[in-house]
Amino acid sequence: MKKLSLQKNEFYISTDKSKLDIDTIHDFLSTKAYWCLHIPKEKVEISIENSFCFGLYETNKQIGFARIITDFSTIAYLGDVYILEEYRGKGLSKWLMETIMNFPELQGLRRWILLTGDAHELYRKYGWTDLADSSKWMELHNKNVYSN
Repeated sequence: MKKLSLQKNEFYISTDKSKLDIDTIHDFLSTKAYWCLHIPKEKVEISIENSFCFGLYETNKQIGFARIITDFSTIAYLGDVYILEEYRGKGLSKWLMETIMNFPELQGLRRWILLTGDAHELYRKYGWTDLADSSKWMELHNKNVYSN
């Protein structure tokens, strides 16, 4: 897989996993991300290892993240998307989404999926819609998996 690195002013996006700051990602996900509060660091490490990841940086400081679970052929799940609060409102989430949605190896997929509780309008800008027929979807969800 070809690694991506895009520069925009003092910010850049990279798909190089060696640049990811696991401690920063874990801190955000475990303390600020409503979808996975208290997630253990080992779970974050395994999820990153088994996903296609996009890091967003200011110089060498990790300020954003997104990961894709995909077969690169038919389906992709977009998850763990965030921008640190102090960097919001600068268009960085839009730039990150444009980069993900235009990534060459992620084109031609039959389906993209994601779960969001608060960013519907961001994703709609990139063609995402509500489920056409939610009666076809099922889930097995353990919302307390990371609780002590």
